[in-house]
Amino acid sequence: MNNFEIIPVIDILNSKAVHAIRGERSKYKILQSYLFKSSIPKEIIEIISKKFNFNKFYIADLDSIVNNSPNFKLIKEIISLQKIKLILDPGIKNEADIEVFSKLNIHNLIFGLETIRNFKVISSGMEIIGLNKLIVSIDMCGERIFSNNSHFQNKKILPFINQINNLGVEKIILLDLKRVGMKIGGIPKLYNTIKRRFNGKIFVGGGIRDIDDIRQLIEKDFAGVLIGTALYDGTITIEDFKSI
Repeated sequence: MNNFEIIPVIDILNSKAVHAIRGERSKYKILQSYLFKSSIPKEIIEIISKKFNFNKFYIADLDSIVNNSPNFKLIKEIISLQKIKLILDPGIKNEADIEVFSKLNIHNLIFGLETIRNFKVISSGMEIIGLNKLIVSIDMCGERIFSNNSHFQNKKILPFINQINNLGVEKIILLDLKRVGMKIGGIPKLYNTIKRRFNGKIFVGGGIRDIDDIRQLIEKDFAGVLIGTALYDGTITIEDFKSI
């Protein structure tokens, strides 16, 4: 499996872990799983980490992204867990946000096209937190960019991949909201096209159906996968992870 990374995802809304489906946030419900009884993110991370030996988790703080009300206390509790590395998407918009979240001891900070004001924010992020800590999330709906910014919203993705390349970004996430929570499976053709164009590491989020999807991503030399639904509903088991 080389350096391929499998990273569990936890979406937080109203300070609880929720099940994300197709980006329709008003319909998100409390995350339920055979693996745990809790909806408290820190407890879920402790359980998942112990059972599957995962040490890196992706957190989307929807309270911060949607309502501009970050879960600082909760995030600091997660950071305090031994051996846990946190990848955080708090909905970075501008340089002021970068300064705030740069003070937290997180492993990676997400700069999502859904929320950033412009590409200058990415350049500022490189200067403030360093290139290695920065990941750009290509938030999309189908094959078009999903964003609060009219400069990005509903635009074709490939021209922006070229710009991100030119900035020197080393890591991106391809996150299609239409695929989130849906277990659609397969690798979209667009992802393979982006793989040929982007010089750095590419992580894929959304739509994972089963362990064969992960095997395909490994074979195609993607850097890793963000996984939620297929992990929490038991479709992919610890035995499956051991088999790859």
